[in-house]
Order: sequence, then C-alpha cells, then structure tokens
Amino acid sequence: MFGKVNMSVKSIFVISSIVAILVIVLLGLLSPYFLFGLVVVLPIVGVGAVDMVQRRQSIRRNFPVIGNFRYMLEKVRPEIMQYFVETDTEGKPINRIFRSVVYQRAKKDTSTNPFGTQWDVYRPGYEWIEHSIYASAPADLEQELRVLVGGKDCLQPYLASRLNISGMSFGSLSKNAVLAMNAGAKMGGFAQNTGEGGISPYHLKPGGDLIWQIGTGYFGCRTEEGEFSPERFQEKATLPNVKMIEIKISQGAKPGHGGILPASKNTEEIAKIRHVVPHTTVDSPPSHSTFNSAEGLMRFVKQLRDLSGGKPVGFKICIGKKAEFVEICEAMISTGIKPDFIAIDGGEGGTGAAPIEFADSIGMPLRDGLSFAIDTLRGYDLKKEIRVIAAGKVFNGFHIARLIAIGADMVNVARAMMLATGCIQALQCHRNTCPTGVATQDERLIKGLDVEDKSHRVFNFHEATVKSFIELVAASGVHSADELSREHIFRRVGATKVMKYSDIYPEVAIGDYLKNGPPTPPSIHETIM
Repeated sequence: MFGKVNMSVKSIFVISSIVAILVIVLLGLLSPYFLFGLVVVLPIVGVGAVDMVQRRQSIRRNFPVIGNFRYMLEKVRPEIMQYFVETDTEGKPINRIFRSVVYQRAKKDTSTNPFGTQWDVYRPGYEWIEHSIYASAPADLEQELRVLVGGKDCLQPYLASRLNISGMSFGSLSKNAVLAMNAGAKMGGFAQNTGEGGISPYHLKPGGDLIWQIGTGYFGCRTEEGEFSPERFQEKATLPNVKMIEIKISQGAKPGHGGILPASKNTEEIAKIRHVVPHTTVDSPPSHSTFNSAEGLMRFVKQLRDLSGGKPVGFKICIGKKAEFVEICEAMISTGIKPDFIAIDGGEGGTGAAPIEFADSIGMPLRDGLSFAIDTLRGYDLKKEIRVIAAGKVFNGFHIARLIAIGADMVNVARAMMLATGCIQALQCHRNTCPTGVATQDERLIKGLDVEDKSHRVFNFHEATVKSFIELVAASGVHSADELSREHIFRRVGATKVMKYSDIYPEVAIGDYLKNGPPTPPSIHETIM
C-alpha cells in the first residue's frame, strides 16, 4: 500500500540525525529553541549512535532508538501479564485467587467469596473434601492445632503447630523478612525453618521457635574446609530457640543440585554466619560429605540428636529414586535408629536459585511423593513413630486438609509466608532487586519492609489459615484431624468420572512390606503398556 521502502531504518536515522543537528545549530540564534534541542533531540541522537555501534543486540543495531522499545516492553511483560492479562485462576506460578486469599487473611480483610466459586467444578483436576450432615463444632477441635514431635530416643519433644514456615535462608531472604516471619511465629506459637543458610541474629532476636536446617554445605556448623563441625553444631543446636533439627537431603525446587548463593547476596554479614568467603558465589554440594549410605544417614541423625541434647532430629527429602527411600526405611530397622520426623518436599517447590530444568523437570510432585513415603513407612510399620511434614504450594485450609488426609501430620509453607510478608510475585528473587524488600540484600529496598506491620500479617495469615483448616475438619464430621483419610478427598478425573484419593493412592497395609517385601517396580514395557 505504501510502496517499497528502499532506505533502511538505520539510514533514515542517520539522515534524520544530521538534519536534527543542523536544525539545532540554525536555531542557536533563538536560545529557547536551542535549549530544547540540547535537552530533547541530542539525547535521542546519542542513544541512536550507541545503538548502531554496540554489537550485542541486533534489533537495536538495525533499528536505532525505536528498537529499545522492544526490550522495554519485554522487561515489563510479567507485570502486564499479572495485572492486566491473566485471569484469577490461570496466573503462574501462583494464581491471583491464592495470592488474594493470603493478602486478605494477612491484612485481616474479608476473605469470603461473593457469587460462588470461580473454579470450573466440572474440569478434570477439580478437588473437594467430603462433608457430613453430622458436622462437629470447630471449637471442639482446638486440641488438633498442635502435634507432638519426638520418638522414644528424643529427650526434648516439641509440641509443634500443624502449620509452620518452610525453609528459607537469611541470604535469600532479607534480614527484615526474617525478622518479620520470626516475630509472627513468636506471636502465633509456630516455628520458622531457618533454611540451609544457618542461624542468623535475625532468627534469634524476636524469640520465635526455630527448626534449624543443616544442608550439604553445613553452613553455620562447618569447618574452614566445608566439612561438618560437631563443635560448632553443638554450640547452636543447644540454643533454647532451636526446637528441632532438620537434615536437608534434597529440596523440591532443585533436588540433586545443591543451593546457590549469588555473590551479590553474599555480604560480609552473611559470609560470617555461614563461615564462607564474602562477595563470592557459594555453591552447596549436591550431596552430603558426612554420609554416603542409608545407614550413614541414620548414624548422622543419632549424632545430631546426641549433640543437641536430645532434640527432635529428622530429614527433608524430595522423592526421587523410590528404592533409595525404601533403603532408608530398611536402615531404620537394621540400625534401630529412627528420625523423629521426615519432611517431604514436592517437586513444585520454589526458590530463586534453581536452574530452569531442575525447577520444571525433576523431583516427584508433593502428593505423589507424600503418598509413596507414607505408604512405605506404613509398609515397614514405622509411621506410628515418625511425624511426617509436607511442603509444596500450600495456601489455604483445604490444601492442609488434603495433605493431612494423605497421611501428613504437619504442613510447612514458604511462598505463602513470603506473600504474607509483602511479596508481590515480581519474580526477581534471583536478581537481588526484589521491590518489596523480601528477597534482597539491597539495603535501600530492605528499608521498605516494615517489620512490625509484616510480623502481624504473618501471624494473621497463620491464624486464619489454621482456623479454616479446623473448620473443614469439623465439617467432614470427624472428631480428630488424624481421622482424615484419603476417603475424604475427591478428584474429578474426567467429565463424568470422579475418584477418591483412596483409589488414586491406595494405602498399603501396616507391616505389609515386613511380611511380603516392597513391591517390585514395573518394567519399562509394563509402564508403557
């Protein structure tokens, strides 16, 4: 319609720039216009000149000035999608419905649902909990809010909340975020998992209960060579704030990979806490150097329990090779050493330090991994002695009830607590540029996070979510949360087909593996068929 354009954008820009400069010179006699040219036109000419000279971006080189708009739009794309494009139910990684319920409960705003659910209840994947016409009164279930953690060898059992803060390190989180979460935990009587970055002063100052996570880097309890230090561990494990110790074997976001602390976040303070060199990128090894077998893991559990004065010790794992978890259970029997708890992390877990392939394509999803772990423990008759914690995309009371029904005793949450602390899902956790001051070490950004206000929001979210969980338990007609079973949860698997969790995840009889051995994995041919 416009005919052929023979001149390139670059040529047009060069000619236009020359003309603009000549015009500015000619207008020099009229000072106001000359000033306008200097302030507006010359910077544009300068940008275009830089675009043509640089070699990294072809778009800018071929389309000076206007090519920059492509990169500007790409930079704000996540915000445009989140605020203007995505629906309430389709947002990723956390949709607006779940984000909103966290914000509302954290602020003590109403979280009721006008005009009914927004979910399509006939789509495959929709789930619900069975209710009873003989519902219990929620007030009668107040004792269900806590669980005693500690087996026969534990000298200091811990009465834990059903809902706690999952592992997030100081270093990935800012000091103000850690302070706010721990203060909220103190107010609500629940625990904060330190993450593998060690115990910081900000974990200790508010006085909230702590679950100290020991990762493969042994941060906070390591020698200069990076090996485990019993002396440094004992020094911190006996602190009154530390209620439980968790050995991190793997986490859902990047199982088999280890952690990454970017150099930009590895400040002098963080390096001192972790016993590493500051301002360097710190990688955690993918596996532990203290043990290399299931029996070794059990001996390490005993060592930590003894050094801590008999506090509950367990391990965190994202299920990978099923045979390895079976070996761990068999090692519990052969050694007579049992952990006080096991935390099962789902492959959908989140972090700002996971390679994309690990975040997307490795690690068993939580409900599959949890059901397998529970069934294996039941098969070896170990479940009655070990508490199981589940972690992975938990935002409301139904999410807790669903995991308890599968067999978990407690639930840990991370991203929901970040949202309660002010996170807006800006997806900048890995860049040290978190705009809300939650996941950054930039002091300018950290100052924007008010600890006093956000600690109350963390407390409010926990209180409201646990309350909603108890209301669901009461509505199901049971008299104890432990009576929830896979029979109570339904999932639509087709337009006209619904299955109970008890059919999707059939339970293993207690002690069955002791009598008959664990099931043999199907062959590749059987799996394909």
